[in-house]
Amino acid sequence: MDYTGNVFLVGPMGVGKTTIGRALAEQMQLEFFDSDKEIEASTGANIPWIFDVEGEQGFRERELRMIDTLSKRKQTVLATGGGAILAKKTRKRLKKRGLVVYLRASIKQQVERTSRDKNRPLLRTENPEETIKELIAQREPLYLEVADIIVDTNRKNPRSVSAEIMRQIRKLRAGEAGAEGMGSDEV
Repeated sequence: MDYTGNVFLVGPMGVGKTTIGRALAEQMQLEFFDSDKEIEASTGANIPWIFDVEGEQGFRERELRMIDTLSKRKQTVLATGGGAILAKKTRKRLKKRGLVVYLRASIKQQVERTSRDKNRPLLRTENPEETIKELIAQREPLYLEVADIIVDTNRKNPRSVSAEIMRQIRKLRAGEAGAEGMGSDEV
């Protein structure tokens, strides 16, 4: 992990990456970006339209480029889309360019949080809950692969989750500083 002041939030749909990301950026006095919102702003089209016209593959290519651009910045909090970690290049870039926080929530909570959101093309199915379960089964190993910190968001407000993330960042950085100090004593 090369902590450049960047915090990258990963996790499935409905865990609160955008809401928590805004609160975290405010508390840490960093700039906030949401990769999906930035894709929409740069294309002038919403995510469902991009999926309809370009398919998921076209969207994933746009997402790869946007996250590459945003993750090069310094002193930012970036909320990524739920499937951003599918691309190996994205996973490598996130790990190299900042601290990665995996936000998790129960399937029930994800279903509740996404049920009225029409901006989630992958959930336009007969059984969104089953789709969420399938996506978690596929993606969880990738979230765990990139995560420096894991935080549960179930039934917690954004401020308390962002405070937990900040506590874990301090703890992680203190541990790294201690490990560096030990190595220099042995010289």
